[in-house]
Amino acid sequence: MRIETIDIYHVALPLITPWRTAYGDDTAVESVLVRVTSGGAVGWGESTPLAAPCYSPEWAGGLFTTVRDWLAPAVIGQDITSGERLQEKLALFKGNPFAKAALDTAWWVLHAQMLGQPLHHLLGARRSSVSVGADFGVTDSVDELVTAVGQAVDARFPRVKLKYRPGWDESMVRAVRQAFPKLVMHIDCNSGYRLDDAPMFERLDACELAMIEQPLSHDDVIDHAKLQRAIRTPVCLDESLRSVAVAKHAIELGSCRWFNIKPGRVGGITPALQIADLAQRAGIGCWAGSMLESSIGTRIVAALAMLDHFTYPADLFPTNKLYHEDITGQNLELVKSASGQPSFELSDEPGIGIGPDEKRLRAVTKQHARLVV
Repeated sequence: MRIETIDIYHVALPLITPWRTAYGDDTAVESVLVRVTSGGAVGWGESTPLAAPCYSPEWAGGLFTTVRDWLAPAVIGQDITSGERLQEKLALFKGNPFAKAALDTAWWVLHAQMLGQPLHHLLGARRSSVSVGADFGVTDSVDELVTAVGQAVDARFPRVKLKYRPGWDESMVRAVRQAFPKLVMHIDCNSGYRLDDAPMFERLDACELAMIEQPLSHDDVIDHAKLQRAIRTPVCLDESLRSVAVAKHAIELGSCRWFNIKPGRVGGITPALQIADLAQRAGIGCWAGSMLESSIGTRIVAALAMLDHFTYPADLFPTNKLYHEDITGQNLELVKSASGQPSFELSDEPGIGIGPDEKRLRAVTKQHARLVV
């Protein structure tokens, strides 16, 4: 397909409540949306590195500039026949996986639209729903957290994820485990610790966690391998897992037993599929993670999460729980699966079946650029 136009939008979506992690608090989520067209068909993509370079070295304002000035000019007017071909066009530019993901996800949605297929079917999914877990950031008190987790248990969420950072750590986890002895749960450290903290993680083995997500530095796989050898609890890579090459190194070193695959962080759907294939052959578990995207990005992540090898409940959120108003004007809400667990379902419409509401898009756009053949 020949890429005829590329629109790039830097947007800021205010959150209902701040999102608190080891690297700080976010009151709004900053994303870059990309709209690509070919032969009258339209594909929307989204990449969400957040407002500041705290989760990763990339940030939304810089991502907008990178796509506008370098990546989009490399593909506008080009005949892009596959995701691999798109990545080849972008390979000259080092790193910047979030920026590349903005174009890659848009291309996949466009491709699905032109084929008249829903994205999840095009990717190879044999189901149209995916179970999701309940995630909890830092709250004002442990009692408040335990109450909230209890509500998630009552709602039959299949697992719980707890944000974990210095000062909100061992005692918090032990309190939740004491209240819910059989609950499937794990912690997310957002790279807040170092290998010197290994004794603390050894003590957490007693809490029978499903995994410890990204305990060490955002760019490390070596120390994670040392930690994994020292503890029984599976380690999961998140921030560190930023490319196919890093995934290969992590497998070779034994850095983890789980991959959290976020299309934005790894460079798009194309490398995400390659990483999932590597993981499956190596016996590494996979699950799909969110960057608090709008319902556009959430639908893209959900499509990936429906693949067979993604076996742990996904990190996906109903948009009405995050935002006062979703950018599409249509909230993406949870449904109950046949087993009674909260899930997301995707329609059989071509692509992802939705795009932004124009009025809402204008209201949240900080910068916009257009490239035309």
